[in-house]
Amino acid sequence: MQAVLADWRTAAINEKLRAMLGFLEKLTLSPDRVGPEDMVPLRAVGLSDEAIEDAIYVCAYFNLIDRLADSFKFDLLDAEGYGRSAVSLLTRGYQ
Repeated sequence: MQAVLADWRTAAINEKLRAMLGFLEKLTLSPDRVGPEDMVPLRAVGLSDEAIEDAIYVCAYFNLIDRLADSFKFDLLDAEGYGRSAVSLLTRGYQ
């Protein structure tokens, strides 16, 4: 995890994850430059359209929340709060 956070490009991860992280970075930083051609490398490594769609939804959700948090200066959770959130996400997922 630390290696991915430090630099996902050089971290020891599988090619599906590396391709998806590259796509999600582009979607986050340059959404106006994302098009159908960006699906080709994702499918080439074996990612299904459903997996791609799921990743896009999670990315979009986090981008929205991050922008709102920055705009409204949300308070950050403490360690206990992050723990409760993790349990909730593991139990219910992002639905």
